[in-house]
Amino acid sequence: MAQTSDIERADTHGSAGGPRGSVERPHGPAGSTAGADTALAPAINTIVGEVDLAVTGMTCASCVARVEKKLNKLPGVDAVVNLATEQAHLELGPQAAELSDAELVTTVENAGYGASVLRRTMLQDDGSRIAVSTGIDPEEVEAAAQRAANARVADLWRRFVVALILSIPIVAVSMVPALQFRGWQWATGALSLIVAFWCGWPFHRAAFRAARHGSTTMDTLVSLGVLASMGWSLWALLWGGAGALGYTMRMTGIHGLAHSAMPHLYFESAAMIVTFLLIGRWLEARSRRSAGDALRSLLSLGADEATRVRRADGTAVNEVIPASELQPGDEFLVRPGEKIATDGVVIDGTSAVDASLLTGESVPVDVTSGNEVTGATMNTFGSLTVRASRVGENTTLAQMGRLLTEAQIGKAPVQRLADRISAVFVPAVIGIAFADLTVRLLFGNTFEMALTSAITVLVVACPCALGLATPTALLVGSGRASRLGALIKGPEILETAHSVDTILLDKTGTLTTGVMRVDDVVAVGEVADIHEEASIHEEAGVSAPEGSAPQDAQSIILALAASLESKSEHPIAAAITRSASEKKLELLPVHDFHAHAGHGVSGIVNGELLRVGTARWLAEQGVDTAAAATAAQRLAASGATAVVVARDQRVIGVLAVRDTLRPEAPETIARLKEQHLQPMLVTGDNEATAQTIAARAGIQQVQAGVLPNGKLTVVSALQAQGHRVAMVGDGVNDAAALAGADLSIAMGSGTDVAKAASDITIVNSDIRTIPAALRVSSRTLRIIKENLCWAFGYNVIAIPLAVLGIIVPGIAAAAMASSSVIVVLNSLRLRRA
Repeated sequence: MAQTSDIERADTHGSAGGPRGSVERPHGPAGSTAGADTALAPAINTIVGEVDLAVTGMTCASCVARVEKKLNKLPGVDAVVNLATEQAHLELGPQAAELSDAELVTTVENAGYGASVLRRTMLQDDGSRIAVSTGIDPEEVEAAAQRAANARVADLWRRFVVALILSIPIVAVSMVPALQFRGWQWATGALSLIVAFWCGWPFHRAAFRAARHGSTTMDTLVSLGVLASMGWSLWALLWGGAGALGYTMRMTGIHGLAHSAMPHLYFESAAMIVTFLLIGRWLEARSRRSAGDALRSLLSLGADEATRVRRADGTAVNEVIPASELQPGDEFLVRPGEKIATDGVVIDGTSAVDASLLTGESVPVDVTSGNEVTGATMNTFGSLTVRASRVGENTTLAQMGRLLTEAQIGKAPVQRLADRISAVFVPAVIGIAFADLTVRLLFGNTFEMALTSAITVLVVACPCALGLATPTALLVGSGRASRLGALIKGPEILETAHSVDTILLDKTGTLTTGVMRVDDVVAVGEVADIHEEASIHEEAGVSAPEGSAPQDAQSIILALAASLESKSEHPIAAAITRSASEKKLELLPVHDFHAHAGHGVSGIVNGELLRVGTARWLAEQGVDTAAAATAAQRLAASGATAVVVARDQRVIGVLAVRDTLRPEAPETIARLKEQHLQPMLVTGDNEATAQTIAARAGIQQVQAGVLPNGKLTVVSALQAQGHRVAMVGDGVNDAAALAGADLSIAMGSGTDVAKAASDITIVNSDIRTIPAALRVSSRTLRIIKENLCWAFGYNVIAIPLAVLGIIVPGIAAAAMASSSVIVVLNSLRLRRA
């Protein structure tokens, strides 16, 4: 029956309908690399090489700009620096081809930061890539960077705890005269030295590094405010008379200093500045490197070892080697349960390859001699001998890694407003403080009064609230989202969460459960014939649910098929067996069982020959499949895998095996539409399956047969049309599209790579959480904007008050603390979002 070839077990190479029967993809087997060379290979242009650098010491956007500026000054270099991943990606033109690793590292070091080369790749004329040895193990560099990041977070927390413990008595005693015991100023001075110089050392170090290279950052203001406060206080304590026993201090206006017999101390100002800034910096540093997890997870998917059985020169061997040592033409053995070491072609053996880690599709792909396979996919059963075709930088896994890297680097993250304007704000505040000092001295004010006014300007402008505006709102908002079942990973997602107008959804594992099961059973023989033997099946424990006669026939057909398939290891067999178990159908004993690779299974059940498999195979066995043709074709056209059941020489039924729609999918799509989002289904599955699932979910727009790189292409095309795009997925094949989308959402049941590449992870795998997460994200962004508006509005008001002498540094520090408290309280409103 040639007309049923679309449902053949041997001829269906990976459409979502399954390896036993579905519409064949034009691009080759799922999990194979057919078409991958042209689809994923980089464009051949004037770029002759690429270099990735690990960069250390960056703290804000001005650091990124400085490193990029230095690298881009090199002839032929196009550099992009990513703060979140702490890496720089360099594309080298012909002029830069001879630049050494040492020259690149020195360029970064001349900007004031540390660097090391992670990898260098040269591009050949044919588009292939050759990794150039740098003498450095990239994994060790990554591990060292991770250790350093963890150490930074721990160090900031340790300094904050010490600062908090010491600042409480410093502030209390300094601001409440009733608590000022005899010699209190010496005690607070000693404690303040620890807070200002040990706890505050990260700010001083960063400010000094920036100053050494002729730039300023937000750390510059912090450091100047602390140093000025401590410098004046130590002078007053040691030489200005404030060290006398019995000295008391009150919080008075600056003009009261002109009539004060003793100078004022500002230890509490320095302590409060350091303490509040440390907690903000800790919250920021704690999640700094999360954006790089996606790429690290992707690269970790590859096999570590390979069993080589023949070298490319024809020499027979039997050796276990690192997978990275395989060469094109080498033949290697893949046992059941092992990962395929690299891209290649099967030359011996038959099996089903689970490509879900790379493709996200739940249906394993049947492969035999001549079929292409992809590295990092899993061999489920049966041994395969594979001839390597692509290794190293040219494998599909490596190409997907580059695709993800490029998408991450090209995605502009939201930069904190404080960082974006630091180049203007910091010098402006320093200039205002210096001008205030100069003008007051010219108008005859005492030096202490003028210096106090200048310190007040620096202190009141210290951006505590700016440092807390984003992380506190993110912390509370993400906590609320986590209670709803969503994980928000960073503030960079929030700017577009409220403005996306199109949302792309993957099928398998997102709109569907990702678990295959029997969706329909069609009785195509004489139902009466089956009923005549119902008593036999009942004696064996096969019972059908109450209902019509056709339902009884369906239960019997499913029980017969499951009895036979229970002896098979094939994934579709497992789906049939599982469905029978869920219906509590007891299985019949099987004798003389045989598995026919790529076709089906057979055995003796109740003394009769039972076959379950593809229509073509059954026809070859002499079974009259005419009665099954119409049903099989209809099921295949709907995207299901059609499995035909035959007893002796006649067909009795057809099973439809498919991935099933999540029950909550239609409700979720309706809610997304209520939020004025246009849903679109984007899947690597065939058109029939995609249209069926989309119709059931309530989605009108469908993109089917999309390869991994094609999903990113769809995202880019929509963005080019002016759309703000959100992407929902769960597999490695979704990772690049997730990274390239304006907003990326991954299902918690998906792969680690997809989750690491996402902005929001639906940890409970309930897609109804998606619209809820978007609502919380939008509210969180609004709170952040309110916080930033308050923080800057506060500075706009407070700085003129400091210049006019209405407040002194102590009051300025209290106002600064109040500003931070207001920001935190505003953020806490997100608990009810």
